[in-house]
Amino acid sequence: MHTLLVARTVRGLEPLVAEEVGHTVRRRHREVWFERESPDPGVLDLRTADDVLLPAAVGYGIGQARAALGRLRTLAADVDVRAMAELKAAFGGSPLVKGVDVSASFLGRRAYNRYDLEDAVGDELAARLGVPYHSRRHGPPPPATLSWRVSVEGEEAAIGLRIADRPLHRRPYKTRTVPGTLHPPVAAAMARLAGLGAARTVLDPCCGAGTTLIEARACAPLPRYLGTDLSPSAITSAARNAGQDAAENAGGGAAENAGENAAGDVGEGGIGWAVADAGRLPLPSGGVDRILVNPPWERQVAAGGLFGRFWREARRVLAERGRVVALLPHPVEPPGFELTDAVGVRLMGRPAVIAVLSHAASRGPGR
Repeated sequence: MHTLLVARTVRGLEPLVAEEVGHTVRRRHREVWFERESPDPGVLDLRTADDVLLPAAVGYGIGQARAALGRLRTLAADVDVRAMAELKAAFGGSPLVKGVDVSASFLGRRAYNRYDLEDAVGDELAARLGVPYHSRRHGPPPPATLSWRVSVEGEEAAIGLRIADRPLHRRPYKTRTVPGTLHPPVAAAMARLAGLGAARTVLDPCCGAGTTLIEARACAPLPRYLGTDLSPSAITSAARNAGQDAAENAGGGAAENAGENAAGDVGEGGIGWAVADAGRLPLPSGGVDRILVNPPWERQVAAGGLFGRFWREARRVLAERGRVVALLPHPVEPPGFELTDAVGVRLMGRPAVIAVLSHAASRGPGR
């Protein structure tokens, strides 16, 4: 039996999510619909998706007027909520049902807001289950609720049930954060674009809380990973997050300090951390196969130290056939590099680009 699922995405990552999930059925705004032949808890391990839902109903004629809310209530009334809860459990979700919550999104102007959408659907679903409805008008819902999502695009509405207890992008390892920290699915997308399979050494010279390298290691466990940052507190956060990730993957606390390696003590599949200036990297010329970087944009994070020299340093340490994948506010070709690919995304309502760079044809590393 084939089961239809929906992967929610950052805008612009739909092709990369489709590549990760495999057989896709359709795409909508920030959604990739795909199939599995049988219940597969492995869908909760997707890295580039923000979330994974089980679609419960699709309806049409959802216009801009408030009359659309009545149509949504009718659509929700047709959902077999108990069968959906059982399917969620079969895919690895919690079987506990102590309430219902709904989150909603739509495109364009309408005579109702997201809370109106959520309440129209949530009241109906909760009544059918005989459990309380927790409106997001009043804050986050309590634990053990069935979390539903409504998305309206044009006049088409889709209602889906979240499988996990929380959105997939909220990684359990991320217990520490820093200003400008990277959204994990974007970091995972950068790792996929980097082509890490043949890499031996991967560097993040502005590692922050370590998200990029932790996601890269999940994508490719064999390379040696190095993270540096000018901020000692960022390095502490990165090491703690990496240690938490390693402990979870090991199934216990034995790996509690696994993320706290010094940069020079890293073996295959490990991550090393060091306080260092991105404009003066303590690495040999040509010694890095891939650079993954979310450099300061002078918004949440200001450039410090010798960052003005970063691109020159990146050229120096990058191997001749190496690759840089950088999250930038707009596509650029730094001196000595050429842009080989660019993926436009939207983060916090602002456009950005994941740029893939290589040495310019006329120049090699360190020249």
